[in-house]
Amino acid sequence: MALESFHLKFADAAALVFFVAVWVLFAFAASGRLSRRTTLTQAMNRQREEWMRTMARRELRMIDTGIMAGLQQGTAFFASTSIFAIGGCVALLGASEEVLTVLRDLPFGAETSRQEFELKVLGLLVILSYSFFKFGWAYRLFNYCSILVGAVPVLKDENRDGHDTAKAIARAARMNVLAGGHFNSGLRGIFFSIGYLGWFIGPAVFAATTIFVFIVLLRRQFFSAARAAVTD
Repeated sequence: MALESFHLKFADAAALVFFVAVWVLFAFAASGRLSRRTTLTQAMNRQREEWMRTMARRELRMIDTGIMAGLQQGTAFFASTSIFAIGGCVALLGASEEVLTVLRDLPFGAETSRQEFELKVLGLLVILSYSFFKFGWAYRLFNYCSILVGAVPVLKDENRDGHDTAKAIARAARMNVLAGGHFNSGLRGIFFSIGYLGWFIGPAVFAATTIFVFIVLLRRQFFSAARAAVTD
């Protein structure tokens, strides 16, 4: 019995390490550090920069402020969703015995103590809290980007130094890319939290759901129709 308990704990620890390693690996892959193939994130970052250059040639920027408002609304939605999910995790802690009864009836469910279950819920809380802070910071950065957009002079303004205009465009573009990066990190946390749910059934299912999420996200970054539309 002791050997079996040790084996189960080792399997859980190995599955958790595998989960974290896959998450980090995908984060590096999405940023373009592991492959020369352009990712969807990289392609969209270039479009963000192009957007800022195009924006500088418009005197009336209602289109740009409308886009910024849409980005902020989307970020606020996911931040609110993360808060609700965190509340759900807290409710799970108060209903541990009922949830454990359901998990034991599953065909692939592993025997889990209440302490192990609560530890897994706390891990899910950490992931969702990470996503919330990422979304919150992205919302703030999109707000800063709106200010920087307003500070970019019209490119055809002869009273302005062209070099100063280029620097203002670059500042707005960098802030936009940073905001998008934090938003993507928060969204990545939400996606991987779906894979994390497999751990409540067992370490083998945990590894399988992690691989599934990794494959889906990898396809979207490198081989999706969305990537083809942007890169073409």
